[in-house]
Amino acid sequence: MVSCGCRQLCVTCFRGFHNCQWKESKEKQKTSKCDGFWFLLLLAIVVFTLAWLYVSLIVLNDMHSFNEHIFRTQSLWLDWTIVFIVVASVLVTYSSLLLVLSAGVMFCGQPLKMHWFHKILLALTAAIIIAGFVGLDIKWHEEWTSLYVSFQATAPFLHIGAVVGVTLLAWIVADRFFRTESKGLKALMLLCYICVVIALYLAPLLIRSPCIMEPNQLPNKPRLMGHRGAPMVAPENTMMSFQKTVDCGASVFESDVMVSMDGVPFLMHDDKLTRTTNVAQVFPDRAQENCSWFSWQELQQLNAGEWFLQRPPFTIESSLSTVNRNEVLKQKIPSLEELLRSAGDHNMSVMFDLRPPHERHPYNQTYVNVTVDTILKSNIRQDLILWLPDDFREEVKLMAPGFQQIYGRRRSWNDTEPLMKVNLSFKNLSTEEIRAYRQDNVSVNIFVVNKPWLFSILWCAGVDSITTNACHILKDMDGPSWLISPDTYLMIWVVTDGVSFLLIVWAFVLRRKCCKRDSAAGAETAVLLTQIHNIAA
Repeated sequence: MVSCGCRQLCVTCFRGFHNCQWKESKEKQKTSKCDGFWFLLLLAIVVFTLAWLYVSLIVLNDMHSFNEHIFRTQSLWLDWTIVFIVVASVLVTYSSLLLVLSAGVMFCGQPLKMHWFHKILLALTAAIIIAGFVGLDIKWHEEWTSLYVSFQATAPFLHIGAVVGVTLLAWIVADRFFRTESKGLKALMLLCYICVVIALYLAPLLIRSPCIMEPNQLPNKPRLMGHRGAPMVAPENTMMSFQKTVDCGASVFESDVMVSMDGVPFLMHDDKLTRTTNVAQVFPDRAQENCSWFSWQELQQLNAGEWFLQRPPFTIESSLSTVNRNEVLKQKIPSLEELLRSAGDHNMSVMFDLRPPHERHPYNQTYVNVTVDTILKSNIRQDLILWLPDDFREEVKLMAPGFQQIYGRRRSWNDTEPLMKVNLSFKNLSTEEIRAYRQDNVSVNIFVVNKPWLFSILWCAGVDSITTNACHILKDMDGPSWLISPDTYLMIWVVTDGVSFLLIVWAFVLRRKCCKRDSAAGAETAVLLTQIHNIAA
């Protein structure tokens, strides 16, 4: 009686939360073929919402670039990180709970009559996910490469999670299998399930990760380059950001250089000043002008720190101390000369992109010469300059032979000078190419790396250095996020698949017994009802 009562309570709860029918209907309700369709549709939506959550977590490494792009095109600043994660989490939570309720309803042998409200929300969930994937493909297509790279870090764990999921699904599949009368449908159902299980069991044959290696083969930790300094804890391209880069042990300050109207090279990434200064308040009529059209005196009238508190580029800004906040408010746009002076004092290397001015700019033809002259007149050693710009590279070699030439692209085979350093995106370089460069004694720097999972993969691959916004986080990593020897991984693979197989067999055996018992009980009930009817007649 207790077990029957508990079962009835479970049936009532599952049915009530799923389709809002708390009272059992007097009419006997039977399951139908549509139930399987709805369950498969719901399962597919759950899989795609999980995939979108995974995508949202992976693109966080590049989300700051996305935020900057939206600001430059729409003049709207919003940390889209929060939007991506919140939306994905809500969709995953809702669809997963609905899947659990549906599984419970089917497991109890009840019809899967989904409430109209759930159908609307489910359709809305599917529409949002489809729009997200389509939008990503159209507007941010290069992030598919990021996803491909991420599988090197997550594939072993995704495999285990998928095996666990398909093992749990065995209970539903077994229940449907033994309750379905059509032999053809039963065979198709079992065949599809077996194919999925076998594919997952053999998936590790395709998994390639540089962190599946013997621990004694792990390369040295990559050196850190501060991307525009340390922009998570200080306004980018400011002297405060430079000092924070020094404090976190980075070896290189990476920046962007433009030349003012009166020939002063200064640090600035954007073509306009609207994102990182208060130009709209100081020069409201000129806010949309290119940075290079301002004189150095005009640039010095701008505040380069207030925006960091008003429109935080990273969520970590909220943890700044009062002292740091006051220092942020004092930041100005630094000249290249000021940066080089401090870099020379700290023995810090400098690498920068040099942006050419407009063709009508007075220094359009001489901006490279002006920049090189500024460097040569400073106290910094030539070997601390990593020269990245391709424009006029040969002339620069003659003017400053001590500069270290670093290439932002693959050199052609016709180049006579041996290739020594490359600076490439992690999206454009495979693990095999990185190791090939290292075998040729070519130093490899990868940009922009903000997340520990990506840093770990590149560490295992053997890069020499990485450019990052998060040097204060990556500096504390004593090793990759995970490192597994091939033998250990093989053991995990075999044990996971073996345990899964045993549980699946167990699920089918138990459901077969339960279905037989339910059929016998149903037959006895039918006989009893027939006898009662005959007596009454």
